[in-house]
Amino acid sequence: MVALNNNDFLVMPISDYLISSEKVAHVQVGNNAEHALLVLTKTGYSAIPVLDAKYKLRGLLGIGMITDAILGLERIEYERLSDLKVDDIMQTDLPLIRTTDRFQKGLDLLINHTFLCVTDEEGTFAGILTRRVMLKQFKKYVYSSR
Repeated sequence: MVALNNNDFLVMPISDYLISSEKVAHVQVGNNAEHALLVLTKTGYSAIPVLDAKYKLRGLLGIGMITDAILGLERIEYERLSDLKVDDIMQTDLPLIRTTDRFQKGLDLLINHTFLCVTDEEGTFAGILTRRVMLKQFKKYVYSSR
């Protein structure tokens, strides 16, 4: 068991650990699934944020969601990709985390997610918080506390 002598790092704002929105691939509400699949494939991501025209976070879209939407009874219906809108197939029940939230909340939520979408107080997409970045910070703290 790791004994943490100082919990100061748990109350640090997560904004210090974000990958900024400018560096994160996304799609917009109204884009079709064909475009989203192209973005996902080109970036190598398994999921990307869905934003509206004002950069407010509206959901998350993954390759599996697109695949599920085009699976027919007999075959994969690729021709449906251009007609399907991302807002019809995206996940909207996301864990909410804001730029002002603390390290501990991010750490708690990242147990079940590889990354979290982060918004400011108005709901504007600010970036993502990844499990990798949080674990690196946690590791740095644990090793420096020895």
